Amino acid sequence: MTTGSRHQVAHRVAIIGAGFSGLCMAIQLKRDGVRDFVVFEKGSDVGGVWRDNVYPGCGCDVPSHLYSYSFARYSGWTRAYPKQREILDYLRGCVRRWKLGPHLQLDTEIVSARWEPQEGLWRLRDASGSDYTARVLVCGVGQLNRPRYPSVPGREGFQGAAFHSARWDPAWPPEAFAGRDVAVIGTGPSAVQFVPEIASYARRLYVFQRSPNWVIPKYDYAFGAAARWAFRRVPGLRLAMRGFMYAVVGEALLYSAIAGSSLGRCVQRFSTRHMHKQIPDDAELRSKLTPDFPIGCKRILISDDWYPALARDNVEVVTEAVTEVTSGGVRTADGRERDVSVLIYGTGFRATEFLAPIDIVGRGGARLHDRWREGASAYLGMAVPEFPNMFLLYGPTTNLGHNSVVYMIESQVRYIMRWLRATRGGHVEVAEEALAEYDATMRRLLARTAWEGGCTSWYKTADGRVTTNWPLRSFRYRMATNRPRARDFLAP
Repeated sequence: MTTGSRHQVAHRVAIIGAGFSGLCMAIQLKRDGVRDFVVFEKGSDVGGVWRDNVYPGCGCDVPSHLYSYSFARYSGWTRAYPKQREILDYLRGCVRRWKLGPHLQLDTEIVSARWEPQEGLWRLRDASGSDYTARVLVCGVGQLNRPRYPSVPGREGFQGAAFHSARWDPAWPPEAFAGRDVAVIGTGPSAVQFVPEIASYARRLYVFQRSPNWVIPKYDYAFGAAARWAFRRVPGLRLAMRGFMYAVVGEALLYSAIAGSSLGRCVQRFSTRHMHKQIPDDAELRSKLTPDFPIGCKRILISDDWYPALARDNVEVVTEAVTEVTSGGVRTADGRERDVSVLIYGTGFRATEFLAPIDIVGRGGARLHDRWREGASAYLGMAVPEFPNMFLLYGPTTNLGHNSVVYMIESQVRYIMRWLRATRGGHVEVAEEALAEYDATMRRLLARTAWEGGCTSWYKTADGRVTTNWPLRSFRYRMATNRPRARDFLAP
């Protein structure tokens, strides 16, 4: 036991994170007959981003029928695109269905993990000083869990209410903004959902935009009683809906925008028409909201009410760069200060800082974050040389810009389960040569995508390297992870 620790608990498998990734891994372990595992979760409930993000209008931009596990397809969705509460309830239902409660260790933040070669296990420590050991470590902390704040001076001195969208203050429902002057910094996927919810209440709403996004209509709607009955009772209907959304909307239509094909250019024209239809009489505003980079470079936003919200008389889109947050407002590069009493950061997440701030030390004292100093990389997004028996879920190069990441997570979990069955307690470590070959392939393929266009996005590191996304259609990832290749791993 490490000096100063309170106690030590041993497990066969330790999972960090109880969102979609961690719960998927836990369910598959249980379905495979493995009972000796634990899921560490720093929060007080499961759900990950769907527990943390409770801002007004929070929901998913992936169609409902795609946003559930394939082995637990959900029939109870009430809308074409699910809202936050429905998704969280779905995950809680999965916990109950597979009786995961005894395996969950909530309110436990793992702060470090160290490989012990003599014992052939991982030693983990939580924030309270307790130690745990596990033969296999699975990190399912995701990419969208650490809020990013803008690096502008004065943030701490603001005298009004201020919070990040991912840490929304529950004292601020939409009606609480009535008669207030409000600033929103950021115009990404979160802002596109909460801005329309508060715009009609605020006296004045300033939306500070670093760069615009391509937006396509969402066509969201509530399922009627007949549709909900059919989803529960008609054999094959949910599967057919899931297949259509996956193949036609995701793999064909949206992927074409990422790939820069002629069909993708059609999607861009469709987006432009959407803007003109919703903002017909304000050419100046349309100019502010028209990107100067190809569609797909940043995440394509899907909304029916973003443009109408920005076109309101009480809303101003500000394109001058934010230079300072003052005690009572926001100052921009033109020297103007806009006085506000509420400041909301819709500035996304530190998505490229995988597994931070956990200190992970592998074979020979190798530190994961030192290895990733110039950008994270992992073989198939899951395995890193010098870190035996450690797997990542939703790691580097496994995010999607066109389809459901749940499909990717299931592919990864299936791959890990096959390794666990094959090794039966032995060590698994990917070879440096395999990772180098994989990285070279990813760089070559990513160079062909719209993500490499002239834009800044959360897909990229500070030096412009895309480390988050898978550059091919998602079924190609399923094929790549179909069966582990023994030659890519070190001999036990």
